[in-house]
Amino acid sequence: MSFYAARQPILNKDKTLFAYELLFRDSLKNIFPNINEDVATAKLIEGLQFNLGLETLAKDSLAFINFTHNSLISGYPFLLPKDKIVVEILETVKPTKKLLDICKELKRKGYLIALDDYEHSKPWEYFFPYVDIIKLDYSITSEAQFEEIITAIESYPKIKLLAEKVETNAEYQHALDLGCEYFQGYFFSRPEVIRSISFTPVQVSVIKLMAEMNKAEPNIAEVTKIFEQEVSLSFKLLRYLQSPIFKRNKAVETIKQAIVILGNNELSRFVSLLFTAQFANDKPKELSIMSLARARFCELMTDSYILKGVESSAFLIGLLSLIDALVDADIHQLMDKLPLNQNIKDAIINRHDESANLLHFCELFEQAEWQKLESYCQNNKIDLAQASERFQQSMSWATERMQALQ
Repeated sequence: MSFYAARQPILNKDKTLFAYELLFRDSLKNIFPNINEDVATAKLIEGLQFNLGLETLAKDSLAFINFTHNSLISGYPFLLPKDKIVVEILETVKPTKKLLDICKELKRKGYLIALDDYEHSKPWEYFFPYVDIIKLDYSITSEAQFEEIITAIESYPKIKLLAEKVETNAEYQHALDLGCEYFQGYFFSRPEVIRSISFTPVQVSVIKLMAEMNKAEPNIAEVTKIFEQEVSLSFKLLRYLQSPIFKRNKAVETIKQAIVILGNNELSRFVSLLFTAQFANDKPKELSIMSLARARFCELMTDSYILKGVESSAFLIGLLSLIDALVDADIHQLMDKLPLNQNIKDAIINRHDESANLLHFCELFEQAEWQKLESYCQNNKIDLAQASERFQQSMSWATERMQALQ
């Protein structure tokens, strides 16, 4: 469940950051994987939409993204915001009438366009009115080719030159003399590989559901829309409602009807259940049950801690306390990606506030630390027998819910 991308800075004349070039990777090894270029482009765009995101990889700078002929014709650039990317047309792309039409549309909609590793040929001149940046590859371009390109673009002063694969100070000075505005290469910085958690479209939908249900007043129309857009989630919702837990015999005919019947509290629990199930790929079932049991226990114990009114927060804190184990990822990185208020994140990451104390209490039961439990209950004026009963209830509740989702 990991997504990898490499990024290399592109600098201005004064060596300040102008943009990053983003490159697909399939591991922490900083090499292009042995896959088709179309697949690499598609995977990178999917990753930017569902995982790392442009705001993580490029921060406040532009992102140069390589596009193949097929990805351009298929309109992939339009999936990304025009003010965040530079559409970099790979050197393997041929200048066709169809490609020219795409470039015109990109320009009309406000996108920046760059030609990668450019070697001059007359057909590309038709593209110059729509091109913003031409990249000059210092590893393959001769002095004569440099001059040919500079002569060809003289009538297009808005086209900026970017020197790439610059590896020495001499090449950097040469690029400055040529009139290059931007610079990229090992002389400045090698690409760094960044790893993130990889979210599937269904997981993203579950995150959206969790964000909506975590609001003071969830928008039921929006919740219904998310379920209706994901057939697998709709199926699980209907099947869950028809489970023996609710002792219902009457058939449910619509998603909205199912949502209304469950009510906000039970729907929130169901979304949490979906979250656990979706993010526990290839993990023991017991780990999912433990997450749910923690959630239910924290919810049930809020009255003993005089935390009335925060039951839903306590439930979420318990549920997400094992999320790093479920997806094998850093807890800080995960919390950055989830739509939770800072108090919940602090409770999970830093074990801060009374809700976090509930987690510690639950862990003592899981570890059967009876002496510590007795001491803890005495110090916090909690009835140990009652708390033990609630822990068992929580385990049964979690097991029953997981079975209902199968």
